[in-house]
Amino acid sequence: MSGQVLIADDHPLIRQGLRTLLEQHGFTVIGEAADGREATQLAQELEPDVAVLDLAMPLLNGLDAAREITRASRRTKTIVVTVHTADQYVLAALQAGVRGYVLKSQAIAELVQAIQEVMRGGRYLSPGISEAVVQAYLAKTDLPADPLTPREREVLQLIAEGKTTKDIAGLLGLSVKTIESHRTRLMEKLDIRQTAGLVRYAIRRGLIQP
Repeated sequence: MSGQVLIADDHPLIRQGLRTLLEQHGFTVIGEAADGREATQLAQELEPDVAVLDLAMPLLNGLDAAREITRASRRTKTIVVTVHTADQYVLAALQAGVRGYVLKSQAIAELVQAIQEVMRGGRYLSPGISEAVVQAYLAKTDLPADPLTPREREVLQLIAEGKTTKDIAGLLGLSVKTIESHRTRLMEKLDIRQTAGLVRYAIRRGLIQP
């Protein structure tokens, strides 16, 4: 089965390796992105069959990129590639509309299988992912609510990456005052008083790597 694929990862060598391997398996890689924001823009422009997204990417993480891509292009299915096996990450991915969840510890053959499965309209989760998590998602029970809005998660990630308020305002096209308001609401919602606490929270949620 052939198809058009977009690859998003902040490491050029990984993108190059994935491109080579996927093209060897008959896929056409029509775009590469180095961060989640670029991936979202390219997906809207190119409308690939599948977007393969690293979970931890700068500016916008893989899950929020998947949400944006799913909203913007019904044609494009999303797959995240990650080292995280914890239930919370899998649930968050399913809630974000991700159709495939592939562990980096697996062979390239598994990513190929995941792409083929989601192109057929199915869902693919790496072996070892808790079946109970999947059933909880399908039954819509015991799903923890995310206290943050998509914009607040975006601001949180940029804060955790060390961006200044002015930098964030420029990246998001918002005023400095608006970003300061988002920061204040973040701290209130999460009951966190210092930036270091926001960074730790972002790491726990998988928005950035430690």
